[in-house]
Amino acid sequence: MSTTTENGIGGAWSSNREKTYKKTTSSALKGAIQLGIGYTVGNLTSKPDRDVLMQDFYVVESVFLPSEGSNLTPAHHYPDFRFKTYAPLAFRYFRDLFGIKPDDYLYSLVNEPLIELTNPGASGSLFYLTSDDEFIIKTVQHKEAKFLQRLLPGYYMNLNQNPRTLLPKFYGLYCIQSGGINIRLVVMNNVLPRSVKMHYKYDLKGSTYKRRASRKEREKGCPTFKDLDFQDMHEEGLYFDTETYTNLMKTLQRDCRVLESFKIMDYSLLLGVHVLDQNQREGQEQAGGDRSRPVAQRVLYSTALESIQGDGKAAEALTTDDTMGGIPAKTHKDEKLLIFLGIIDILQSYRFIKKLEHSWKALVYDGDSVSVHRPGFYASRFLKFMSTRVFRKTHQIRFSPSKRTRTSIHALKSSSQEILSSQADERDEDKSGGNRRWGARSLASLDGQAVYGSYLHPDLVPPNPSYFEGSSVGTMSSSSILVGVDNQTDERDDAGSSSTFTLEDSAICLTSENSTMDAEHDDGSVLDVYL
Repeated sequence: MSTTTENGIGGAWSSNREKTYKKTTSSALKGAIQLGIGYTVGNLTSKPDRDVLMQDFYVVESVFLPSEGSNLTPAHHYPDFRFKTYAPLAFRYFRDLFGIKPDDYLYSLVNEPLIELTNPGASGSLFYLTSDDEFIIKTVQHKEAKFLQRLLPGYYMNLNQNPRTLLPKFYGLYCIQSGGINIRLVVMNNVLPRSVKMHYKYDLKGSTYKRRASRKEREKGCPTFKDLDFQDMHEEGLYFDTETYTNLMKTLQRDCRVLESFKIMDYSLLLGVHVLDQNQREGQEQAGGDRSRPVAQRVLYSTALESIQGDGKAAEALTTDDTMGGIPAKTHKDEKLLIFLGIIDILQSYRFIKKLEHSWKALVYDGDSVSVHRPGFYASRFLKFMSTRVFRKTHQIRFSPSKRTRTSIHALKSSSQEILSSQADERDEDKSGGNRRWGARSLASLDGQAVYGSYLHPDLVPPNPSYFEGSSVGTMSSSSILVGVDNQTDERDDAGSSSTFTLEDSAICLTSENSTMDAEHDDGSVLDVYL
């Protein structure tokens, strides 16, 4: 027997080394899955549609399928087995919610051969993929199946409130009993389509303890890397535009809140990265079998782009054959990417065994770095890692002041200090018997029309008088500064005075104020800069 290999996640198995699961060969298991699902889904179509009741979540239907066949079941060449269906009406509602028709569901799972995938994790589960990329069938442990049964009422409520989620979409829960062995299966959505080559794959938890792919995993054609590998290979993270980043993080926060309320931990973010530039360099090579398959997934809200959009309009517009439902992103080197992602392995509750495992690891290693942790801390660490290390927002271009503006500000400050010092010298000369009406003479010495015209027309530059003629009003051509002085009294030395400087090209106003206290003890000035 040989299994189909796509994206490096399949494997070859000879006829004398066929993979087994609980002493059941893979071929017998796939045949039993297709026979059982074909019978139970076909039988369910005869039941009328109605609202889902609380007791529907705990119903278990069972049918015996002997190899010789019966009045209700067809004959087959596999060992006799019993097929159980958990909560059939509830899962039918879930499939209807995602737009999966019974005929399409049967065609994907029954009419086409299942593709066996190797397991990148450590659970030892078997994975089967349908030929149209729509569904994944995974074997689960007894405790995981029981936990999913208890989870169904809350899962039903969450999907009703928000069908756009990165959480797994469960479409069916089944059990095969043969020779005293129970094999439990769950049907879920497929996160990584085979028709798009994944140049990088990651299983991210947000922890650092033993979060690096093994040597055996790295030797695969398309290995699944982990958290520390991601930091080494994508040190700068993946960049999204502001709207996409906001929608993605809101979806992750909402999903993590749901998982925390169910006391779920040890889940992962499955991340697939397709490099568009590299795909173009490779000549967009596609396998011959891929061309005959549908170019996009048909199930509603199944793609990554649909799962993070709030209103769904943008997702429907962007989900094309070119993107295949992937989220557009870029690297820090401006390489164009398509991101495919989803939260997986959510059937791990923080019960006694997990608490014991965390306590033991915390004694030997850093308790905050291990993957097993209480749900609240796990969710917080998971979100922090995703928002700071993995996903980042594209930086907006900010206005930078030009060199001319900075030079003008510097010239303005130095010139204003010179003018203020000249005013102080003139006050000293007036005290020694000079003319006490310098302000009036300085105003009279200027062209009044030019001065007041500049107030009305700030874009007109008046003539440039000398800065040190005893005048308090002048114009600096280097920075287009208008200086105005208003002496309120001619007879008092302690009269308050003000100078206003306007820098037209940088929109800066400088105001110098003298204290109204005794002028003999106040020779300084205060310079305020308004930006």
